[in-house]
Amino acid sequence: MGTRKQGGCRTLPTRWMDVTALRMRNFIPVLCLSVLVNPLLIRAADPVYDVVIYGGTSAGVTAAIETLRTGRTAILIEPSQHVGGLTSGGLGMTDSGDNRAIGGMAREFYQRTKRHYDQPSAWRQEKPEAYSHYKKAEDAIWRFEPAVAEKILREMLAEVKATVIYGERLDLRAGVIKQGLEIKSIKMESGKTYAGKRFIDASYEGDLMAKAGVSYTVGREANAQYGEMYNGVQTKNSHSHQFTMPVDPYVKPGDPKSGLLPGIHAGPPGTEGGADKLVQAYCFRLCMTDDVANMIPWSKPEGYDPLRYELGLRYAVGGNKIWMKPDFMPNRKTDTNNNGGFSMDNIGMNYDYPDGDYATREKILREHYQYQMGLCYFFANDPRVPAQVRKEFSRFGLAKDEFTDNKGWPHQIYVREARRMIGGYVHSELDCRRQRATPASVGMGSYNMDSHNCQRYVDADGLARNEGDVQKFPGGAYPISYQCLVPKAMECTNLLVPVCVSSSHIAYGSIRMEPVFMVLGQSAAAAACLSLEAGTTVQAVNYDQLKAKLLKANQVLELAPKAGISSIDPKSLKGIVVDDAAAKRVGEWTEGTATKGYIGQSYLHDGDAGKGTKQVSFTLPIAKAGTYTVEVAYTALANRAANVPVKIATSEGVRSVVLNQKSPTTHEGFFPVGKFSFSPAQPATVTISNEGTDGHVIVDAVRLLAD
Repeated sequence: MGTRKQGGCRTLPTRWMDVTALRMRNFIPVLCLSVLVNPLLIRAADPVYDVVIYGGTSAGVTAAIETLRTGRTAILIEPSQHVGGLTSGGLGMTDSGDNRAIGGMAREFYQRTKRHYDQPSAWRQEKPEAYSHYKKAEDAIWRFEPAVAEKILREMLAEVKATVIYGERLDLRAGVIKQGLEIKSIKMESGKTYAGKRFIDASYEGDLMAKAGVSYTVGREANAQYGEMYNGVQTKNSHSHQFTMPVDPYVKPGDPKSGLLPGIHAGPPGTEGGADKLVQAYCFRLCMTDDVANMIPWSKPEGYDPLRYELGLRYAVGGNKIWMKPDFMPNRKTDTNNNGGFSMDNIGMNYDYPDGDYATREKILREHYQYQMGLCYFFANDPRVPAQVRKEFSRFGLAKDEFTDNKGWPHQIYVREARRMIGGYVHSELDCRRQRATPASVGMGSYNMDSHNCQRYVDADGLARNEGDVQKFPGGAYPISYQCLVPKAMECTNLLVPVCVSSSHIAYGSIRMEPVFMVLGQSAAAAACLSLEAGTTVQAVNYDQLKAKLLKANQVLELAPKAGISSIDPKSLKGIVVDDAAAKRVGEWTEGTATKGYIGQSYLHDGDAGKGTKQVSFTLPIAKAGTYTVEVAYTALANRAANVPVKIATSEGVRSVVLNQKSPTTHEGFFPVGKFSFSPAQPATVTISNEGTDGHVIVDAVRLLAD
């Protein structure tokens, strides 16, 4: 992907009184990224805020509150009539990974939400004891109703007397006024301007960032660009949310001349691991209910076309469950997500969203509404749908007491990814896996590297396939660098970007979680205030001072492995140690943490599958020639392979041994496999494979101990 410096803009105001009659705004094409003007042209009457925050997402809310708690002035500008973004827009099941990594104001939000549900009055449709995810003794709750989330966020803003401007969106023609490398003010479509000393773009789309002339990218990088494994086109790794049986892609089955069914794209998927401009699928996270008294039944949307769901129908008739992922929230409501080969994700219909103008985005949002509402109506009512599937869909409807200004439909689509800034440091898969030291932590992520499908195509066998869904566990919590929040100093010196951060596509799949956005929003605001205090650019903020400030605010910047599972840091071990996180993999390995006693953040296992296609190679640095004991770390169990092949490249040639991983390890989780000679002139390499093995193969770490 090449660097971009112009394109689409902030999402539309999403208060829809009638989605099918969504008003289209007039649009004038973007003429430039920013306008360089004399600051004297800013009206003298306009206040100059310490921090101007564009985008009332969860990150925007925490940024505003942090600024005001610091004693600085701030204004929060949100194009819609709601704050919270996805947190209050239907994503009630927190994608958190390791909850210990959530600190600061983010944890405060989840604690306040828990206190809400501690009140008997909060439970209207069910008893708290009937809801398994409510734990009276816990300090926080991680599942909640959309209206409750927005209520709490608005209360937090009110406590600091935050000024929130609703219904104003950036003017895309000349909305960013700069002098040199500094933004002086931003102008809305209404003509209103907001001047500031520091600016934070907390939007999902990154319009302010883009119009300020900051470099960014859209789409997937090639694996080779950042030395990754799971970026770019991923046909081989797209196992999740995939068709599990043959499904014909043509309007007339077996006849390519009849054309492709809706939603399937012509042409090949691209080069494996190669770059493209595709964007992972969006969807609305529907808040449904099975409480009839609180239900809005599915309705046929304007533009409804049953052919849009023919592919899913064929899949369902073949015996597969066409469904979604209705995870229950309190009061018999759901956070409903995509699930399976054909579901809520509107695959391939959002490519123009990140760089689109407002009219383009409104059109895309309308089409997504039509697709999802139509899907629910189709599978609940069409007589061709298997009876059991119709019964399941008919069981639910939209929750009547949620999104009451929009007939129960969420006001925010799930923009899983749009623009991503290209800063001085790009967070990559290497940072997520802790394969390199990430500098200047300002928060942590821990969720899977999660990319939803990017395209639906016809494979070599003439069948429908999805591509792009990758779910890879990073191995535990990892730090996110402050440098990912700031542009290159040569582009803009008073802007911070806590949502469209500097990250590769696959790494962003882990970062893009709402609690992480809250954490980064707070950290961005803390840095903005420190830069004002010191009179420096945002790039020149003293990290030691920022770190101290964040720790005082209870942010989590580093996290030890979970107690009782593994507290062994590879760097603390004697000898020459290389962990699996730094090894080279071939084939599909899975990170695991279920069995105690592993080294570092996780171990790898082959799933007892794909025999002969998987191996992991460890290269160990040798400073002094001599004889060394080679030790291999693994977690022993009865289901492990007893015949794991290990090849060791020594100064005297390649030696082979067989490892029985049913046998317990000895000291510090390692098992010795022999003594061998090594020399600095010949790389010491230990390769473990699953060729011909009779059980699960585990790969954790390798150690050399000098005699």
